[in-house]
Amino acid sequence: MDTKSLEYYHKLVEEKNFSKVAEFFEVSQPTITLAIKRLENEYQTKFFLRDRSHKELILTKDGKQFDRHVVTILNELEIARKEISRNQEQMIRLGLPPIISQFYFPQITPGLTDNKLLRRIEPYEEKGSAILLKMLKDGTLDMSLLSSTTPLTDKNLKAHIISKANFKIIVSPQHRLANRKSVTFNELVNENFINLNSSFIHAEVFKHFAHEAHFRPTIIFQTSDVPLLKSLVSQNTGIALLTDLALKNTDDLVALDIETNIPLNFIVSIAYRRSHILTPNQSKLISLLTDHNHP
Repeated sequence: MDTKSLEYYHKLVEEKNFSKVAEFFEVSQPTITLAIKRLENEYQTKFFLRDRSHKELILTKDGKQFDRHVVTILNELEIARKEISRNQEQMIRLGLPPIISQFYFPQITPGLTDNKLLRRIEPYEEKGSAILLKMLKDGTLDMSLLSSTTPLTDKNLKAHIISKANFKIIVSPQHRLANRKSVTFNELVNENFINLNSSFIHAEVFKHFAHEAHFRPTIIFQTSDVPLLKSLVSQNTGIALLTDLALKNTDDLVALDIETNIPLNFIVSIAYRRSHILTPNQSKLISLLTDHNHP
């Protein structure tokens, strides 16, 4: 498969200069010129025009259209290369967002161990679901556990819901609301909030509740460290929004239900690309996760 011509073409679209492209690929300039001519002859059109008065290379409308397809083809080939390489290693590169990594994944590790899957998992942690979703689409990851507030519907992905949790307001046992079972967001207008940062789905949910309550909350601290957030709330430094998936019976905290007309769930899904053919180990992982959700 001659992919070099496509690589030359896309680089020329970026650089608009034959000499720079030739230097980048460490080939002669005629090599680049001939590759472009072959493509133009094959598709019977002109992808580039020379503006000799300004010494510029101009991309035609057909050239722009063709480059869109070239980028897709090169991306898919790179994904295929990564997938084949990992298939040969029989490893599963799995995305694990922080909360899922810390509080959900440990629950399923006994099953992974029993099925001889744990040693086959190459975890990618410390990134939020939004970043892991991009990595999944570009082929860096084989599969990923992802959090969302609604079922994932991306046309390029297949996803299986494996767990659902609620969002809570957490407060210190010394807080004025500690004796309550539930609270409306409107009642929190004068509170100081400790928030998880924008890499967490909590940031989006927090904005939703604040918008619904029609006030701008006072955020005194933001963090990506869930244990730190819980510790600060326990010390009555502020209150926080947190999924109950991240709460333990041993936490020195009180969790309050949120009274709302539009309840939101913390949904955990296992997702992979639709174009990806699952290996036996990956199929076994999905079965284990879905069975764990439905004992």
